[in-house]
Amino acid sequence: MTTNELITKEDLDVFEKKLLEKIEIILQPGKAQSKQWLKSKDVKKLLDISPGTLQNLRINGTLSYTKIGGMMYYKLEDIHKVLEGGKH
Repeated sequence: MTTNELITKEDLDVFEKKLLEKIEIILQPGKAQSKQWLKSKDVKKLLDISPGTLQNLRINGTLSYTKIGGMMYYKLEDIHKVLEGGKH
């Protein structure tokens, strides 16, 4: 994105619709992921967030995780709770 690029109301409307569609898929049991534990790459893809945003969610305690070796795992249930407005 350049410093002179404008974001229109239409752009925001499209973004909002895509985000709501993804959240609805996540909140429907059995349709988004059937796994109980997700890797970082799956969480980033599911929430459409950057690695830095995911790291911030971990650091500030918004999203709990388990680290095994070099891999971090997140409970799908915890992701649902965060999206519904409650911390773990």
